[in-house]
Amino acid sequence: MKATYKKHILNFKRPSGTSRGTLRTKETWFLILEDKGKYGVGECGLFRGLSYDDVPGYEEKLKWVSENITLSLQQLLNELKHFPSIQFGLEQAFLSLNADHPYKLFQTPFVNAYKPITINGLIWMGDIDFMYEQIQQKLNEGFFCIKMKIGAVDFDKEIALLQSIRNRFDKDEIELRVDANGAFSTVEALDKLRTLSTLDLHSIEQPIKVGQWPLLKDLCARTPLPIALDEELIGVLDVTRKEELLQMVQPQYIILKPSLVGGIKGSQEWISIAEKYNIGWWVTSALESNIGLNAIAQWTSSLPINLPQGLGTGALFTNNIDSPLEVKDGGLYYSPITEWDENLIENLCT
Repeated sequence: MKATYKKHILNFKRPSGTSRGTLRTKETWFLILEDKGKYGVGECGLFRGLSYDDVPGYEEKLKWVSENITLSLQQLLNELKHFPSIQFGLEQAFLSLNADHPYKLFQTPFVNAYKPITINGLIWMGDIDFMYEQIQQKLNEGFFCIKMKIGAVDFDKEIALLQSIRNRFDKDEIELRVDANGAFSTVEALDKLRTLSTLDLHSIEQPIKVGQWPLLKDLCARTPLPIALDEELIGVLDVTRKEELLQMVQPQYIILKPSLVGGIKGSQEWISIAEKYNIGWWVTSALESNIGLNAIAQWTSSLPINLPQGLGTGALFTNNIDSPLEVKDGGLYYSPITEWDENLIENLCT
């Protein structure tokens, strides 16, 4: 068996705003396996400024993987404990190599029967007119669940924007989620949650900065609006530590980004613990190309999901990998008539 890797820079169609800044490009890496003429591919979705493995030596670790690919998958994953995005890329690559079709990793109705995964429509930060324009577009595209990033512009204006949606659609018609990306101070967080709760929102992601477990525990106990932990999960590697977090904080939801929390194995650990404590969950992509998004979506489709997932990011880039994935009517589909480029993996190797 041989392994190679290749860097790829994804370019946003238009700059996308978050409370951490504006994104224009997204770095990612492809890991390609070859064994007896068969190929497999996975995506190591490094997210600069957010990933736990955004550290010096990332490419050197990929080189180590390629030089030691004959070790067992479990041995490799153990060695990659501090590189969750490479763990996930490796899991994908082995699934791809061992599958009958290199991009059909899980045999589910999503892949085989054109059954959609319900997803949320993502609204990026910007001026109020731009955000309202995005909302109108998502509503026109048939989304009934909309997720809006907040915390970078005037809070009162954000509230007014959300209120304008609620004036037109009640919670049974449009589900609204917001994502603060840790933008609220601990002093103001509870008051802001109370204000937001008057708008019949589904939940808020990561209201305060990570690492403040006692304060987060108090906030989750007192909040009138369900809280979902997102960035809080990043870098919590050991199962014991994962359980300590969820047992102590008792959030209403957790959000799983496989590229950031150790791939399928790491995500399954979080799910098992969350269900033990009656904590809800959903899966979200982290700006991967369509290779990584495809793997996340297919894995997600194998789970007992009952909430809209966060898997609608494939159309953000000008130079994404062409794929059968398509978004319509508020769902992600795997098209039965669109094929992957049959030379894609070989092209990635060159």
